[in-house]
Amino acid sequence: MPRRFSRIAFVASPTPEAREAAAALMRRYDHVPPEEADVVVALGGDGLMLQVLHRFMDNPKPIYGMNRGTVGFLMNEFREDGLLERLESTKRSTIHPMTMVATDTEGRSHTARAINEVYMLRQTHQTAKLKVSVDEHVRLPELIADGILAATPAGSTAYNLSVGGPILPLNAQLLALTPISAFRPRRWRGALLPNYARIRIDVIDATYRPVAAVADHTEFRRVCTVETWLDHATTLVLLHDPGHSLEERILREQFG
Repeated sequence: MPRRFSRIAFVASPTPEAREAAAALMRRYDHVPPEEADVVVALGGDGLMLQVLHRFMDNPKPIYGMNRGTVGFLMNEFREDGLLERLESTKRSTIHPMTMVATDTEGRSHTARAINEVYMLRQTHQTAKLKVSVDEHVRLPELIADGILAATPAGSTAYNLSVGGPILPLNAQLLALTPISAFRPRRWRGALLPNYARIRIDVIDATYRPVAAVADHTEFRRVCTVETWLDHATTLVLLHDPGHSLEERILREQFG
C-alpha cells in the first residue's frame, strides 16, 4: 500500500538541539529539499512552526512539527524512531490565515498575513485612540487603550489569551477581537465576531499618538488604518499524533 507521504523534508530552527535532531533524522530517513516535499517535518518550537507555515503559505504543504524548542504548543513529541509510521497515523488540523492591509501616515499601503493574530499597539507613552468598525459599521467610536488584537481560533491561546481574550475551539467559525489594556470604555472586554467579518481600525490622531500594526512577526509603524479579515481561500494543514490534535490541545487549555 502506498504511503500518504513519500517525500519528506526536514527544516530546523538554528538552535543546537534542533540542528542535532535534524541531522540525526536525516541520517536515518530519505529526504528531499523542502520545495520538492509532500510533507515537511519542522524541528524547533512554535516560532519555527509559524515561520514554516508562512514560508509555504502560497504553496501549502502539510507540516509535522516535533518539539525541539520551549513551549511547543503546536508541536508533537520528538522521537527519532518510527517517524514514517507516525506520519502515516497523523490527524489533520486545518487553519486559515488572516490578511492585514495597513496604511501608514505617509499614505503607503502594506499587506501581510497572520496565522495567530493581527494587533495594533501604541508606540510611545501616549495611549492609542482607535475607532473600531466591523463590516463598515462603527461599533466603537473611540477606544482608548494600549491597542487591540484580532485572533484566529488557532491563535486564540497565544497573545490573545495573555491579554484576557477568550479561547476559541479550532472549528469555531469565529474571530476574537480583544482590547489590550483598555482604559475607555473601561468595561469593554472585546467581542466574538463571525469569521467572515471585515474589521477596520482607524487611529485617531495618528501623528500625536503613533501606533504600530503587527501580523504575527511582520510589523509596520505609524499606521493610520488597518483592515483585516480571514483568508478562506488559503488552507494550511498541521499534522499531529493521534490524541494530540490542535483541536484537542485548545480544548485542554480551557481546563487549565
